[in-house]
Amino acid sequence: MTSRPLRTMTVLAATAALCATASSTAYAAQDTDRRTPRIVTAWAHAWNGTDPQALGALFTSDGTYTDEAVAVTFRGRKEISGWKARADTLIDNVHVTVRATHLDRNRVTVRAVYSGHLKGAPKPFAVPMTTVLDLDKNHCRITADQDHYSLATVLAQSGLPADWTPPAT
Repeated sequence: MTSRPLRTMTVLAATAALCATASSTAYAAQDTDRRTPRIVTAWAHAWNGTDPQALGALFTSDGTYTDEAVAVTFRGRKEISGWKARADTLIDNVHVTVRATHLDRNRVTVRAVYSGHLKGAPKPFAVPMTTVLDLDKNHCRITADQDHYSLATVLAQSGLPADWTPPAT
């Protein structure tokens, strides 16, 4: 097998495992500070990894990803994977550290720290972030993701001016 089909099979196997184990807590409202839902763990691993398709694969085919700080929304796995690829070209060591989660029916609220080093910036950043993940009925896939963090704080911590914009690709 080539690398790409092997990667695809790995992502599909992981998704199947998520689906098989997630339905038991599908409708319980619970605070999961001690136990992070598997879909959140997979989401964080996808952000922390280097394969953009791993993030896109966690979404339904018509899923949406909204980054509220930069006011952009992406639709479908291909666009979402493209957003991760773009982030990787702009940010070294992009990382999401999950601090707490709260599951309420088909919605998970994630408190996290978003960190990295904007390429060309004098310093790295680490800012609080809240993400709201809406899940399908089996909690196997993400139907919508909304990330909330302060772009002004990212830029200030990075040592960049408030009007900084990323270079065009």
